[in-house]
Parts: sequence; C-alpha cells; structure tokens
Amino acid sequence: MENKLIIGNIKMNMKFGELANYIEHFKNINNKNVVVCPSYIYIPYFLNYNFSVGSQNVCAYEDGGYTGEVSARQLASIGVEYAIVGHSERRIKLNESNTEINKKVKNCLESKLKVILCIGETLEESKLLKKDQVLKRQIRDALFDIKDLSNVIIAYEPVWSIGTNKIPNNDELINTIKYIKELVKDLYKNDIKVIYGGSINERNIDKLKEIKKLDGFLIGSASINPLKFIEIIEKIA
Repeated sequence: MENKLIIGNIKMNMKFGELANYIEHFKNINNKNVVVCPSYIYIPYFLNYNFSVGSQNVCAYEDGGYTGEVSARQLASIGVEYAIVGHSERRIKLNESNTEINKKVKNCLESKLKVILCIGETLEESKLLKKDQVLKRQIRDALFDIKDLSNVIIAYEPVWSIGTNKIPNNDELINTIKYIKELVKDLYKNDIKVIYGGSINERNIDKLKEIKKLDGFLIGSASINPLKFIEIIEKIA
C-alpha cells in the first residue's frame, strides 16, 4: 500500500491533558503520507515530527479583519502542509457554500498548502439517484477557475456514511472513484488523487484497502483514539 495517504481528522476532540499521550503514540511514525489534523490550538505540538500535519479548515480570506479565523498563509508559515476544505459538517452545520469553498481552495494553493477537498452526497440525494450530479456540481464549483490541480486531493465522503458505521460496498466505491477521476480529467485535463472517508475503522479497513484505485483514506472518529488510528495505519502502510 505504498504512497497511500492516511489522513486523520480529529475534529473538535481532545483536551489539553490528552495531548501528550496522543503525540507519544505518533512520535515514532516515519511516514510523511500520514497526516494528522488536530484543532488549530494543538497544531504547533504536532509539528517537527516525521509525519505531516494538516488543518481541519482554513479562512476564505488571506488576512485582515476576520476575527477568530486562521488563514492559509498563517498555516503555511508554521509548517502545516495540508488543509481540509469543504467537509460536509461545515457545509451542513455552518452553511458553507461552494463559492466560499472555492475561495478557500484558491488561498490554500496560493500559499502552497495541499488541499483535501471533501465532496459527497446525502442519503436523500443517493436514493434519488442524484449522486453523480451532486458530485459534479461540487467539483465544478469548488475548482472554478483553477488550472493546476497537482496539489488538490479529492476526498469522497458520502454524507450518509459519516459517523453511521455504514459504508458503500467496494463495487460502488470503485465506480464512484472512476467517475470522479474521469470527470476531473474531462473537465480540467488533469489527473487527480481520490481518497475515501466515512466510518472507516480498524475492522473494515482491510476490505477498503483492496480497492486499488483508491489513493488513500480520510479517517474521522477512529483517529481520535491513537491506538485505533495506529492500528489502521499499520494495516495500510
């Protein structure tokens, strides 16, 4: 499974007293394709190891009067290498639009951050057979007026799978990955990496890693527990 990206999105979890124990499990990881994405306030503690560090979000603006926000430029200046953009939790709970996501992608690329662009359909959209239509719109809008996609990774995360312990079967995933890669090639004349996220855990990763066309995994709740996350990494890497 060489060169597979393994990204842990810890989300808004972990108290300061748990930080040292978490890092203790990761300090001997020697793989830059492992990316840990903690809350903003913990990012500095994860730097300067032999794994990569990502942000769970980024501001749509470069700098200035945006109280409480963190810019791509600021993140890059301290050594952050990746940024998650467009996660469905932000789209749904914080009403993040595709226009805003597009601004975030552009700012990340200008600051040399690698973008993990999340896309995915809801259960209702899936039942109405609108998945391809939804994914096409999200990709087209998020990547509007962007020519070079070499630092963009698409994370396919069906909304109905996140936190539900339900995942698409391998045939469904293979078809979706193929669709995304062919769509990007057709629209932008670029190849692109596609990873999967949604209810990944130490029990189902063996089945998921059988999909050869997958370029990696975005792991949510299972990454909160360092022992589970390490177990998943060892099964993939």
